Amino acid sequence: MAFFHPAAGTKLTGKTCIVPVVSTANVSQLAVDLLIASLALKQIGVFAGKCFVPVVGGREEGEEGITTPLELYGKDGVDIVVLQQRSPVLKSAKDEYTEALLGFIQTSEFASCVFLGGVEMSNRTDAQMMAPTYYIHPPNAPSAASSPLSGLSQLPIAAYTSPVMQHPESTAAKSEGPVPFIPGGGLTRRLLSSLPVGWSIPTVCLLQFVVEGDNRGDAHMLAVVTAKVLQADQLIQEWKQPSSWNHGLFGAVHDQTLYG
Repeated sequence: MAFFHPAAGTKLTGKTCIVPVVSTANVSQLAVDLLIASLALKQIGVFAGKCFVPVVGGREEGEEGITTPLELYGKDGVDIVVLQQRSPVLKSAKDEYTEALLGFIQTSEFASCVFLGGVEMSNRTDAQMMAPTYYIHPPNAPSAASSPLSGLSQLPIAAYTSPVMQHPESTAAKSEGPVPFIPGGGLTRRLLSSLPVGWSIPTVCLLQFVVEGDNRGDAHMLAVVTAKVLQADQLIQEWKQPSSWNHGLFGAVHDQTLYG
C-alpha cells in the first residue's frame, strides 16, 4: 500500500515541507493549524493510516469529507506544504512510520524540510529561560545556508542542548547519541537521528519549551518563528485561528446541542 495519496495535480518538487511532531502540549500541531488557516492552505493529499491510532473528524469551514490521522496541505503559488497529524503513531509502528515519512520527504524532492516539536519546560536550564525557541541541525543534513531555511541565521535562535540526560545513570556522554535528548519530544529525536547518510534535503528542527495548558500563545509564537525562518511572513497579512478552535478547545463553550 502506498504511504502517500496525492490529489490530482499535486506538485511537491522544490517546495518546503513543514512536519509537526506529536509532542508536549501539541504545540507543533497547533502552530501548523495557524499556518494552514493564515496561508489559506487546502488539503492536497492524505497518508495511509495504518501507523496511527485510528481517528476521523469533520473538516474546517463545513468542507465535505472527513479528516484523517495525517494529511498534507498546500496551494498553488505558495512554496510551502504542511503536514497535519491528528493522532499519535502506534508504539508498534514507530520504525515503520519513521522510514515511510523520511522516504516520502526524500522522494518528493523538497527544497527543504522543517520539523516542529515541543519540549517539556520543567527541566530547562537557567540559560534556556532567556528564550523559548531553539533549533537542531540534525546529523547528515546538508547546510541550510543556501536554502529556503537561510532565514534561520538572521534570527536570535540558539542551538538546542538537552537540559537533562536521557540516561542519567550513565556517565558516558556518547551514549546519548548525536541528537540531544528532547524531554516530551515524542518521535522528534528518532526522526532526526534517522536521516540517512547522503540525505540531500536541508533540514532543521524548531523546538519550543512549553508546559501543558492553554497553548494558543505558544503555538502562535512557534508559527511566527517558522514563517520568519522560511521568510514567508510577508505572505501572511493577518494570523488566523481555524474555526475549530472555537469549539471546545482550552475551555471554549461546547455546542450545547451535543447534550440533547
